[in-house]
Amino acid sequence: MELLAPAGNMEKMKMALLYGADAVYMAGKAFGLRAYGGNFTQEEMKEAVEYAHSMGKKVYITVNIIPRNEDLEGLDTYLKYLQDIHADAVLISDLGVFDIAREAAPDLPVHVSTQASAANWRTVRRWKDMGASRVVLAREVSLSEMADIRKRVDIELEVFGHGALCISWSGRCLLSNYFTNGKRQSNRGECIQACRFKYSVMEESRPGQYFPVEEDEHGTYIFNSKDLCMIDHIPELIKAGVSSLKIEGRMKSVYYVAAVVAAYRKAIDSYYELGAAFSVRPEWREELEKVSHRPYTTAFAFQNPDHSAQEYMKSQPEQPYDFIGLVLEQDKGNGTVKVQQRNYFKAGEVVECLTPAGDVFPVTIGHLTNKDGEEAAAAPHPLEELTMVTEEDLPPYTILRRRARG
Repeated sequence: MELLAPAGNMEKMKMALLYGADAVYMAGKAFGLRAYGGNFTQEEMKEAVEYAHSMGKKVYITVNIIPRNEDLEGLDTYLKYLQDIHADAVLISDLGVFDIAREAAPDLPVHVSTQASAANWRTVRRWKDMGASRVVLAREVSLSEMADIRKRVDIELEVFGHGALCISWSGRCLLSNYFTNGKRQSNRGECIQACRFKYSVMEESRPGQYFPVEEDEHGTYIFNSKDLCMIDHIPELIKAGVSSLKIEGRMKSVYYVAAVVAAYRKAIDSYYELGAAFSVRPEWREELEKVSHRPYTTAFAFQNPDHSAQEYMKSQPEQPYDFIGLVLEQDKGNGTVKVQQRNYFKAGEVVECLTPAGDVFPVTIGHLTNKDGEEAAAAPHPLEELTMVTEEDLPPYTILRRRARG
């Protein structure tokens, strides 16, 4: 089973692959559903594909908006470019875009996005008959339904296994459109996450009087879904015939991508090594608790979610750890590393590190010097690069983190 990670920009893409993803998915500056996720220029996409291929890994490009007529302009040229740079596949959700892809870029594999709401085997079979090589199943499909679809249709199936959930069926939402008078549309990549807002009730005959949906001091966030987490169910996913486990989060941090990928990499590899003796280790679950997240749920995997799948008390995710530094270079001969600051830290602090191999252990911030070779007691400046003395083996791209304060 492939481990597929989000890549909102070049740094996230590299971190995802270095921390164990088999493939990444990303978007260009147009035609994708994360208009504010950073995304890639055409030159950057070419660089990303070449980088991934040099590691024996893959890149999938999202072209999964639900387009209007004007959105189709230039799409054929864009798809031809993706074919020319040897992208491994393009993700689409619209039949018209699929049609253009087959005409303009016939050698470019097509994966059908979850936005297409494929939730039954007849739909999946029809996409296969039209030339799709993979279908990303709707998030609402259960594990037993996945297995039945795979039994009936010989095609790759991709499913979301971790990350934020949408209150709307397969992400087809009109709330952003409504609240912004059509200026920002979820289905064209401009979601305002209205499902995370705090809501009250107003009775028609008493305008202006607002009542909390749930009577307590917090109010309630009635559309606010918990986050999906399927790390405990790797065996079931594999036995159901899932070809690719997808992590949500193109707008999440570099730290989030690295830590989540590392945990799932260890779990998947352990299952293939141990088979029936496999069990989920506590430290893998602990890693997933250390990233920004809402309370976890298995959503539709085993049954239709009930009220417990929503987080009513607050809309903001928990942020238990701060990402404070990234190792750029290691000089084992001198016992030093070059660290790029991502959050304030100081010499003498005991923090935690996460290596690209997924190893976690404490480390003491050693003697620091700035770029001019001057001693530094701390690292207060954003993205400042410092040299740190350490006895630990901290390879490039190691993450330094600290439990969040307050």
